Amino acid sequence: MRYTILILLICLLNISILKAEDDDIDEDVTIEDTPTTTSSATIEKTNVPIMRSSSSNIYFEEQFQDKSKWSRWVKSQAKKDGVDEVLAKYDGEWGFEIPQSSIYSDDYALILKSKARHHAISSSLFKPFDFSTSPLVVQYEVKYQTNQECGGAYVKLLSADGQHLDLKQVTDKTPYTIMFGPDMCGAEHKYHFIVRYRNPRTGVYSEHQAKKPTEPLDSYFTDKKSHLYTLVLSADNSFKIYIDNKLINSGSLLTDMEPSIIPPKEIIDETDRKPDDWDDREKIPDTNAKKPDDWDETEPKEIPNESATIPDGWLENESPMVSDPDAVKPGDWDDEIDGIWEAPSIDNPVCKDSPGCGEWTAPMVPNPAYRGHWRAPLVDNPNYRGKWEPRKIPNPDYFEETHPYKLTPIGGLALELWSMVDGVVFDNFLITSDQSIAKQYGDQIWYSKSVLEGKAISAASESVIDAIVKATKDRPWLWAVYLVAILLPLIILVVFCWSRKPTSKAKDGLKKKTDEVEPDSNEQQLLTSADNDEETEEIEIDEQQVKSNVTNVSGKDALENEDEGQEEEVNVIETNEDESNKSSSPSTSNSARRRVRKE
Repeated sequence: MRYTILILLICLLNISILKAEDDDIDEDVTIEDTPTTTSSATIEKTNVPIMRSSSSNIYFEEQFQDKSKWSRWVKSQAKKDGVDEVLAKYDGEWGFEIPQSSIYSDDYALILKSKARHHAISSSLFKPFDFSTSPLVVQYEVKYQTNQECGGAYVKLLSADGQHLDLKQVTDKTPYTIMFGPDMCGAEHKYHFIVRYRNPRTGVYSEHQAKKPTEPLDSYFTDKKSHLYTLVLSADNSFKIYIDNKLINSGSLLTDMEPSIIPPKEIIDETDRKPDDWDDREKIPDTNAKKPDDWDETEPKEIPNESATIPDGWLENESPMVSDPDAVKPGDWDDEIDGIWEAPSIDNPVCKDSPGCGEWTAPMVPNPAYRGHWRAPLVDNPNYRGKWEPRKIPNPDYFEETHPYKLTPIGGLALELWSMVDGVVFDNFLITSDQSIAKQYGDQIWYSKSVLEGKAISAASESVIDAIVKATKDRPWLWAVYLVAILLPLIILVVFCWSRKPTSKAKDGLKKKTDEVEPDSNEQQLLTSADNDEETEEIEIDEQQVKSNVTNVSGKDALENEDEGQEEEVNVIETNEDESNKSSSPSTSNSARRRVRKE
């Protein structure tokens, strides 16, 4: 009966599962032309929004949706200078792919695909940006699909200084005008804004970096979401840098760059030397002062306390340290080479419960007569000329500049990076002189993507119960499957527990009721052997079983036998030999006999 029920329950479960699979297949067929869904079954993958603008204020724009334009991105074939040959090559891999974590079905992007390598890829601008217009707006997206360990995701705006820009030879030495974007290594997180400024007097370029923002940046490298990085550099020399449209840092090219773009008017004369007669001592010893006659410099700072007495119980005849009695001389110790071996010293255990051991000395106390070494008091130095500093001279590199915004024109955009993780996603590059266009791109492309990514992350973190409840909204019949899956193990457990084997007590009752004769159990006795002069003799046990034939009795004797049962008595006769003296003699075997007596 129980096996029949079990088979029926298993069949019911299989039917439910097959029904679920059939419904899944039907649904797959019906949504063949609809957007695919994520594993959370709650976020639908739609087509990526595309911005199209013919504005003349756009100097570069790349959404990676037009595959015919991927060829404008050129991978560097150059080598770094000053590093090992193995690391010199820019052999990092790039790809134009749909990211694995994309929430759009067709959102192609530029992906850094290798780790622990140098990567360099670049593209020319549609037209150079010469800083004759304002502002300069640089904007792009970065997404770390895995937590970054060490590496950058910044862009370099390559300088267009009249020379031919060879994108195949881009390296870390390639001149750039602005470097902008995120960077991290270990616990240090950075958001770069660096400009290379050309000194109009010397023609030398120097790098100047914005002060570090106070906003914490670590979450942007670990939350696995797309983040929008925006730089706005205006003609009034002000700059603002944003992440996800949130202002992170701001300042002025004139006052908030390190080092300052405008050099100091004066610099230290490196050839100037301090005169030999320059006295920069503000105080000097008083030459007219004399040591007092009663000043004794020989008195010690501390003296023994004459009023102290030896504590009670002090063991003067005991040494505070004694040789370790448990120490053993190493087996490889050679007295001729290692010297005479001595056991290490340990605290004398006798001194443990006493105030101390060994020779007692009075404690030291401050000496009231101590005055120390006499020194003459200090007085003002009449020849003091102040602290000497080298003189300053006019800075030959100094220039006056009120508009450092006019930087070297920009002709290209490059990613020249080192990264310890792969799968870094770059997307939606934009360089424009119209901030409203950048805001429109951010609102329509990045913002909608960010909202969907947030929902996808939330859906992925939902509990199992939430997922079950949501699944049943479109498939109410799943409640039956869940119910069977929960109740089936309980029912199986109950079914298998219905029939329990008879207990030993029940068996005994059954035997007594039927008077069935049970055979006697074999008994074994083991006698341990005794040791004699490291020799062991085996004690043999001869066991003889005597079985009595039980005859059938009738009448009154049979009734008595039925009431009283059968009694079995075992008499064991053992003979032992005692040891005659301390030297053990061979032990003799003892025989054991068992006799079954029928009463």
